[in-house]
Amino acid sequence: MNVQEIKQRFGIIGNSPLLNRAIDIARQVAPTDISVLITGESGSGKEAFSHIIHNMSHRKHGPFIAVNCGAIPEGTVDSELFGHVKGSFTNALDDRKGYFEVVNGGTIFLDEVAELPLGTQARLLRILETGEYLRVGSSKVQKTDVRIVAATNVDVYEAVQKGKFREDLYYRLNTVPLRIPSLRERKEDIYLLFRKFVADFSEKYRSPSVQLTEDARQMLESYSWPGNVRQLRNLAEQIAVLEKNREVDAVTLRHYLPTEQSTTLPMLRKEANPSNDFSERDILYKVLFDMRKDITDLKKLVVEIIQHPDGISHIVQSNPQLITKLYSDVQPFEPEHISQPINIEPTPVAHTHTHTPQPQYHPINLAEEVEESLSLNDQEADLIKKALKKHKGKRKYAASELGISERTLYRKIKELNL
Repeated sequence: MNVQEIKQRFGIIGNSPLLNRAIDIARQVAPTDISVLITGESGSGKEAFSHIIHNMSHRKHGPFIAVNCGAIPEGTVDSELFGHVKGSFTNALDDRKGYFEVVNGGTIFLDEVAELPLGTQARLLRILETGEYLRVGSSKVQKTDVRIVAATNVDVYEAVQKGKFREDLYYRLNTVPLRIPSLRERKEDIYLLFRKFVADFSEKYRSPSVQLTEDARQMLESYSWPGNVRQLRNLAEQIAVLEKNREVDAVTLRHYLPTEQSTTLPMLRKEANPSNDFSERDILYKVLFDMRKDITDLKKLVVEIIQHPDGISHIVQSNPQLITKLYSDVQPFEPEHISQPINIEPTPVAHTHTHTPQPQYHPINLAEEVEESLSLNDQEADLIKKALKKHKGKRKYAASELGISERTLYRKIKELNL
């Protein structure tokens, strides 16, 4: 079966050389049992190529299943893929077969494989190398004969460098790399796809067909299409349903095209949330407020000493928490670094007067002069350490104390290597 026949059989539209090359690679690798790693942007049609590989292989009569690894919660992904035995965890009321057992003799398509946890990646590597696996909670080795076709829309090599994806699994999956071109790399196919989608939706919704003017066609082909074929299909459906004028010009088409962003899908963009995010400005404010409170406490202590010079020892003993805090603020978390104790004893001074000499007191020297770091990162790390120490490592309460979400606290701990 040649490339053109494959297009007709699987409904693939386009004449781009990059697309034809990808189809040809899928055709050549299909009869083998070699693992294939399909890469490409979200919406570019990676799953369609997994169907080509399965249906043109000797496993075509066996089962096929597509698994979105990114949609499975991390706590249940091993159970979903490899199965579990009764009682292996809470609510495991019975034995359960995993996908690798159900699809034995067929093909499993692991979409977004880079989202798998590292522990699951190790178990997947064992299946690729030996065909063996263990159900969750079981010590009995299971055997499976499954062909794995994986796909991802992230740079897996970069994930390997960051330690988020196993290098050995990457090379084991990437025996034959198959890259699906993005729609902006197939500009000659954009108008063909649009016409096909519009015709399908016009027939589905029983509406007149839509035509594009020349300027609208040029705009369609020059757009970057971050959502690729999926985005183009959605746009065609919107126009077929909503547009009353069946001849669409560039002005009209522009209303259906979202403003282009500097990033491409499927990267998640974190929206600023002032109620949950802990900005550097907030950290600085909190540091300043804490410093103000410390200065106020210190002033109160000095006033007490001035008003009651004969009772310095009593004053110090009655304020142990304040004294300890003053020490810890000078040398955070390392009180053993304080080389000299607080001088709280009065030093008598000789007088030439005839009356009884009165002791003269020297100021309390809390610590030697210490150069304080003015780095926001250091101040932020110090606050987080204090909050965790106060709440004995419980992140939930520490986050509440700091006025941030637990998720933000977890991220800050990782960023600051605490």
